[in-house]
Amino acid sequence: GVSGTSMEKNITLDSATRIELSCRLDSKYSHLKSLQVTWKRGNETIRHINKTENSWSIQLIILDNSKLGSYSCTLKGEEEISAMFHLQPKIEGKEKPIVNYEGDTAVMICKSSGYTPIAWTWYMTNGSEQIAINDSLLADKYAINRMSANVTHLKILKLAKEDDGVYWCEAAFELGKSKGKLKLKVLSLMVPLKPFLAIVAEVVVLVTVVFLYEMYSKKKEKHA
Repeated sequence: GVSGTSMEKNITLDSATRIELSCRLDSKYSHLKSLQVTWKRGNETIRHINKTENSWSIQLIILDNSKLGSYSCTLKGEEEISAMFHLQPKIEGKEKPIVNYEGDTAVMICKSSGYTPIAWTWYMTNGSEQIAINDSLLADKYAINRMSANVTHLKILKLAKEDDGVYWCEAAFELGKSKGKLKLKVLSLMVPLKPFLAIVAEVVVLVTVVFLYEMYSKKKEKHA
């Protein structure tokens, strides 16, 4: 990393696992000597067990949320360089877009794997901003239900074209927050009708052609 700024990395976990966190000094800082390396979890100093040339690492066994949180490594010498790892649970959203029609109700679901959140928050995207959804103020539009400790539902009522976009569910844990992303696609009612209307138009044209041909044939017979 760069001297004076801390590099950060988010790591999401979906089950108990063994993990190794490693800090490697960039080659442009290889001239630094007599470095003092400190690993911390929050404010608690922990011992690093592995060292190779210009690299220091720790190994963790994550069995529950007591080992989640922020871990940092700091290298002190002529300059101070640091990096931060944020270990957080994985939040499951739906990978494929949720498709609904105008006027319908959309239901979006988020789950937390293995760990129970203290609270859930839903956000809608407005440009580059994420705006928290308050279902108590907009009860005629949104309904948020916590179906169980690890599952939350967002209902969007009376869908309009403006509801099309990206939504986020955020789970708050004792040691941090994690977000899941969902996409909603709102289609006009005309979309499913288009193929039907095209067929109707073809039938009308065909019937008209047949009718005109019949009329022409009768007139021809009459003249004959």
